[in-house]
Amino acid sequence: MGAEGVFFTVFTKPWKMPLEQLAAFVRKLGFDGVELPVRPGYQVEPAAVAGGLAEAVKVMADYGLRIASIAGPTDEPTIEACAAAGVPIIRICVQIDPAAGYLAEERRLQREYGALVPILDRCGVTVGIQNHCDFFVPHAMAIRSLIGRYDRRHFAAVWDPAHCALNGEMPQLAADIVWDHLCMVNLKNAIWRRKEEGGATLRVASEAQATQGVAATWEHYWTAGREGFCHWPTVVHELRKRNYRGPVCLTAEYSDHAATDRLIAEDLAFAKSLWA
Repeated sequence: MGAEGVFFTVFTKPWKMPLEQLAAFVRKLGFDGVELPVRPGYQVEPAAVAGGLAEAVKVMADYGLRIASIAGPTDEPTIEACAAAGVPIIRICVQIDPAAGYLAEERRLQREYGALVPILDRCGVTVGIQNHCDFFVPHAMAIRSLIGRYDRRHFAAVWDPAHCALNGEMPQLAADIVWDHLCMVNLKNAIWRRKEEGGATLRVASEAQATQGVAATWEHYWTAGREGFCHWPTVVHELRKRNYRGPVCLTAEYSDHAATDRLIAEDLAFAKSLWA
């Protein structure tokens, strides 16, 4: 952990290599730990979470790394496996069915979360709700509305300011909105890119589109930390002035998949420089 109590983890979703190879790779990059996917096809499978997570914690520790969080299910076996292995956070993104309506979906989720409180309390594990663009719980204010009634030991906020930026929420406001429930921060970055009617990406509208009155459609493009809509220096400023202490997870999400290894190393160096 750094002098200010911040430590850097990486979401290892892009790399399906064996555990020991993964640990060596992450250590060489310069991270302090990982967020491990507990998903089919990854190093820890949901069906074998108890033994798999315990082994993963041991292997990571051999390389001086911690598993600060997992991305996986919130069922009882997974919660108990996290407790036994000393993994404090299960991070989830929460999808919303637009046909059901946002507020109805929020009420449904709160009923589900209320039922999880006893096991989370018994196990000392936190479910971290991450905001996400598109049809998900979309921004900091939505996280607060969803989980503000719960003890942050049970349900907490994973603030993703890049998704906030895609949804038009300023980091100066978002940090304040989630602060009293914040357990983790994600760092990545994105821009919106215009698409042609056929699906190809354009930087600007063509004259033909303009004269034909074609409505613009857009897609998000995941890019380097220095380049997107989310201004990392402002995010870090907001966290430092509040004396944030805890994990900062670089999610290694890039639309240019072939450049992932280079970009994640550059983004870690950038993030560390902002806390220096």
